[in-house]
Amino acid sequence: MVKPTEAAPSQPCCPGLGRHLHVDFFRALADPTRLTVLGRLARARGPLTVSEVADCCGVHLSGVSRHLGLLRQAGIVISRREGRQVKYELDRSTLCGALRSFADALEGARPGDK
Repeated sequence: MVKPTEAAPSQPCCPGLGRHLHVDFFRALADPTRLTVLGRLARARGPLTVSEVADCCGVHLSGVSRHLGLLRQAGIVISRREGRQVKYELDRSTLCGALRSFADALEGARPGDK
């Protein structure tokens, strides 16, 4: 699941929804360049280096590296060192699970719906 680094304050009116509102997770998804990076990782057949990811973005390597770091901190991307390089891949199960849980909580937040 998503790392509970910074959750939004739970509102007494909808406590079930509040535990799914992880600010760092949604902040990581709120940037157009990071969404492009996610798209590149989603289409990849395996883990990619920063330079391989940067081919799609039109952003300098240091910028792509920073974006990948934020995605990793949010639990959306996995990194692993292979020799002198670090390779990144989308953590599909975490991303999809977090989005499904949020969607389910959102669906269940309206009174009378079940």
